[in-house]
Amino acid sequence: MRLALGTVQFGMAYGVANQQGQVDHVRAQAIIETARHERIDTLDTAIAYGESESALGRLNLDGFKLITKLPELPENCADVIGWVEEQLTGSLARLNCTTVHGLLLHRPAQLLETQGSKLYRALAEMKAQGLVEKVGISIYEPQELDKIFASMDFDVVQAPFNILDTRLIDSGWLQCLPARGVELHVRSVFMQGLLLMSKTDRPAKFSRWASLWQEWHDWLSNEGLSPVQACLRHALSFKEISRVVVGVDSAVQLQEIISAADGQLPAVRCALHSTDPDLLNPSLWSQL
Repeated sequence: MRLALGTVQFGMAYGVANQQGQVDHVRAQAIIETARHERIDTLDTAIAYGESESALGRLNLDGFKLITKLPELPENCADVIGWVEEQLTGSLARLNCTTVHGLLLHRPAQLLETQGSKLYRALAEMKAQGLVEKVGISIYEPQELDKIFASMDFDVVQAPFNILDTRLIDSGWLQCLPARGVELHVRSVFMQGLLLMSKTDRPAKFSRWASLWQEWHDWLSNEGLSPVQACLRHALSFKEISRVVVGVDSAVQLQEIISAADGQLPAVRCALHSTDPDLLNPSLWSQL
């Protein structure tokens, strides 16, 4: 199963389409058991995801690969390796485990700053100690990879990717990463739920892309696809992608996602592609 379960909702109310708030313990337990039953083997979390790590640590995670992410390195940190080790130790304690499958940087641009080489060595040290199996970076846009991979290597890259966003393809990194032995995990396949919304539910601040939304709904209607089917089948159609990270609010929703993922995808209209960072980067949405 190439789907991975994103657990930011376990720690906070997340997503532009979130109507149920933070997932409570009972719902989280049901989601994890459904994931296990459906042979989903990877759980994605981060220190920055509120109570997500602690919520996961209260569940039975046997058989799952855990991936977490470090927050931003504090400015003028005197002991980078010590800081990384302290952060990871905290994650392991909250997750109630002794090792994690993956440790990623949430702000990899710091690798190109003053403390970058120390941060890179610190990740390698965590791997050498056997506390993590793989190290990597979580990026916002593919151009970040150009400078980072010019002098560094990683085991995992997590990147945004969806039916509107072709930057990973256009940059060549979609093919290049697997060729270098790097696991590629993609997120934002639903754009935090924006692609799943009806015309009436979509927030007014996104109306400047009205023609794109019209094209999207027309294409779905003509092809007889639901938004969930289109988004998932698109990402899964690329063999270069190791894991497609999806977040859910309930076990029922996860089951619906798994069912929707199975099937063929018709050719995608070129008119659906966008290069507008204001739309493709959710961190900019608050400024719309």
